[in-house]
Amino acid sequence: MRYKLPVHCPSCETALQVSGLTCPQCHTVVSGNYDIPLFLRLTPEEQEFIMQFVQSSGSLKEMAAQLGNSYPTVRNRLDDIIDHIQHLQSAGHDHS
Repeated sequence: MRYKLPVHCPSCETALQVSGLTCPQCHTVVSGNYDIPLFLRLTPEEQEFIMQFVQSSGSLKEMAAQLGNSYPTVRNRLDDIIDHIQHLQSAGHDHS
């Protein structure tokens, strides 16, 4: 079973930070406080949309055909994701 990386605290909904990484080969441990990358803070559906967008070379027309949706529907979905990314960045959680 593969576990999903949590990005928000289950108690208070604050954005979580990564505090440790372990090498599965030599067991070296790196610790500190690191922000979770912005892409991973998007919903799985938003991540999938972005992957499809990249795989279609950024062609919304091609994506619309692949998804069986109209161009305006796909464009609106992209606009929603852009708004979400801007919200995440303006909330001060993106330091990259």
